[in-house]
Amino acid sequence: MRSIWNGAISFGLVSIPIKLVNATESHSVSFRQIHAEDGGRIRYRKVCELEDREVSQAEIGKGYEDADGTIIPITDEDLAHLPLPTAKTIDIVAFVPADRIDPLQLEHAYYLAASGAPAAKPYTLLREALKRSNRVAIAKFALRGRERLGMLRVVDDVIVMHGLLWPDEIRAPQGVAPDVEVSVRDKELDLADALMDTLGEVDLADLHDEYREALQEVIVAKTSGEMPPEAPQPAAAGKVLDLMAALENSVRAAKQSRGEAVGGTEEGTEAAEGGDEAGDGEEAEEAEVRHLPRRKTAASRTASTRTASGKAGTGKAAQTDKATAKKTTGTGAGAGRKTASRTAQQKQPAKEKKTARTGTGKTTAKKTTTSTKKTAARKRTA
Repeated sequence: MRSIWNGAISFGLVSIPIKLVNATESHSVSFRQIHAEDGGRIRYRKVCELEDREVSQAEIGKGYEDADGTIIPITDEDLAHLPLPTAKTIDIVAFVPADRIDPLQLEHAYYLAASGAPAAKPYTLLREALKRSNRVAIAKFALRGRERLGMLRVVDDVIVMHGLLWPDEIRAPQGVAPDVEVSVRDKELDLADALMDTLGEVDLADLHDEYREALQEVIVAKTSGEMPPEAPQPAAAGKVLDLMAALENSVRAAKQSRGEAVGGTEEGTEAAEGGDEAGDGEEAEEAEVRHLPRRKTAASRTASTRTASGKAGTGKAAQTDKATAKKTTGTGAGAGRKTASRTAQQKQPAKEKKTARTGTGKTTAKKTTTSTKKTAARKRTA
C-alpha cells in the first residue's frame, strides 16, 4: 500500500518513524459528465481571469481570499515553515478510555506502519502498551494543510489512527429531537427488546452494497445492448396507527425471515391483554366461530325412539310400550296415580269429573268390578 504521509510518532522522548497509509477505500461507481446530445466528454479548463487564457498545472499556486476579496498568495515554502511541532510528527498528548471518545468525532482511518527496522522495537512497545492498558492515545498531527486531532488504537497487530473532528466542529443537536412530550409504556419497551433480540447480531462481512451491484447490472446490460432490469415496486408504506401492533408484526416478520416458528410470545400475550390501552386504531383479528350442535329435548328424544321402534316392527313396539309402562309404575305410586287421574279426567265428561272428586266414582268402579267377577265365575261353572 502506498503511503500518503511520512513522519514520526512522538511518545514522550521516544520517536517512532512511521508511514501513514489509508485504511479504507471507496468502491462507489463514478460517472463522467457528458454532452447529452452526442455523448462528448465535458471537461473543465483552468483559465486565468486576468489574462483570459488556459494555464497548466505547473502555473497554479495557492492563495487565501481575504474578506474584501484580496488574494494573498501562500507558497509551499510558507507552509513548510509553519511554527507547528506536528508538521511532521504525530504528537501523543494523552491516554484515555476508549468510551470517552464520542463516535460523532470519528473521521478517516489510517494504518500506521513502522518505517524501517529501527522503528520495529518502539512501534511494538507502543502497541503492547495500548493493548495492556485498554486505552487509546489522543494525538495531534498536521495533514493536508491543517492540524488535526487523532485517536490511536490497536487492531490485530497494527496501530490504527482515526482522524477526529475538533470538539467545536460538532454541532449541538438543538431542535432535532421531537418537541412534543411522549410517554413510552413498559409493554412497548418489552416488545422493542423482543424485536432487537429476534433480529440479533450480524456479521458485518455478510453485508454488501446492493445499490452498487444493481448499478453494475445496469451498466453491463447497457454495454451488451440489452434492456436494463426494471426496478421492483417499492413496498407500500402504511400509516402506523398502533405502535404495539407494529412491534408485534415486526417481531413476527423477523422470526419468519430467520425460519423460526412463529407462535404466541409472552410479549405478544401481554400486548394482547393491553390492547384496549394501545389505541382505538388497533384492528382486532377475526375470531374463528364454530356452531355447537343443538341439544335434543325430551320430546325429540321420545319421538326419535318411537320412530326407530316403528321401523323395527309392531311387536317390538308393543314390548317397548309394556316395558315403559312397568318402568313408570315402578317409579312411584303417587306419580302413577297422578298421571292416570289426569288421563281419566281428560276423557271423562264434566259431570263424571265432578262425581270422581266426591267419591262416587270410586263406588261405581267397585260395583263394576264385582259384577264382572260374578259373570266370569258363572261362565266357568257352566
